Amino acid sequence: MKALVFHGPEQSSWQEVPDPGLEATTDAIVRIDTTTICGTDLHILRGEQPDVEPGRVLGHEGVGEVVETGTDVRGIRPGDRVLISCVSACGHCRFCRERSYGQCRGGGGWVLGRTVDGTQAEYVRVPFADLSTHPLTSTAEGHDAVLLADVFPTAYEVGVLNGRVGPGDTVVVVGSGPIGLASIATAQFFSPGRIIAVDPDPARLDAAKRVGADAVADSAEDPERLVDDLTEGLGADVVIEAVGSPRSFETCTRMVRPGGRIANVGVHARPATLHLEDLWIKNVTITTGLVDTYSTATLLSLLAAGRLPASTLITHLFELDQMEEAYDVFAHAADTGAIKIAVGECARPLVARGK
Repeated sequence: MKALVFHGPEQSSWQEVPDPGLEATTDAIVRIDTTTICGTDLHILRGEQPDVEPGRVLGHEGVGEVVETGTDVRGIRPGDRVLISCVSACGHCRFCRERSYGQCRGGGGWVLGRTVDGTQAEYVRVPFADLSTHPLTSTAEGHDAVLLADVFPTAYEVGVLNGRVGPGDTVVVVGSGPIGLASIATAQFFSPGRIIAVDPDPARLDAAKRVGADAVADSAEDPERLVDDLTEGLGADVVIEAVGSPRSFETCTRMVRPGGRIANVGVHARPATLHLEDLWIKNVTITTGLVDTYSTATLLSLLAAGRLPASTLITHLFELDQMEEAYDVFAHAADTGAIKIAVGECARPLVARGK
């Protein structure tokens, strides 16, 4: 089969690799029909994730058809169409029993595309398949469902739920990439008073308005002044950091009100300064976290009900053998306008958008 293989910092290729096989009785083999590229994949390619070794097949999000299952797999069978979760779960360790699947100590957690071969391939081996896949209906489109492998659960759990968004809250989302846009969309489930999106890219701010932001601010100007004006100087109840940069994190700490919450979702490759000399007296709560994906079933129900603007986040579609071109487009988002890319059979009946 062919797959996107990491060869070291700034090096990858779409190439022939051995087909995956069952390695445990709890595994499944899935033929990928739709996958996508995550910002974390770009971090890996830059050499910012040192536990990813050269030779690894990248990718941790996918939709496809089950072609083989181990003898202990009970919930799915060959022929089933499934969503592959970005997090694998053994189901038996302490953390899995607490639904903290991202912290699994039984061989799961974030393993796909990191410590085992991932989903940017024609086939993938899915460990702990019963808890790490979700059956899909025949009507679920791959380019919609694939966003529930990581993007929407991460935004919802690590951003909205950790931030404890509530009715009437002023919510600021710093970063209008896929995670930020999904945070804006899912924050609306809790009836906040207003949602403010912050980003330097006008196109992404327009996308933020489309998914529900009430106001937008250019991060290169003075977003803190807009927040002050809209809250009469109090600050935001919840600030969601969806970039993963020291500058954006520090911006979040300046916009939160006394007693407010900062939910850090962004993946940080460099240290960020925590100004406790200013924050200690404000009773600010700061949360971080890797997604656990316990919300995926709920989000799939909302998708089926038309309550999630999933595919509206997708700007470009490519076939699997265009994976290297897809990476190039995604890596140069400022020039290409890419927000989220879907790769696979989803591209065949459609023309790539935004190219």
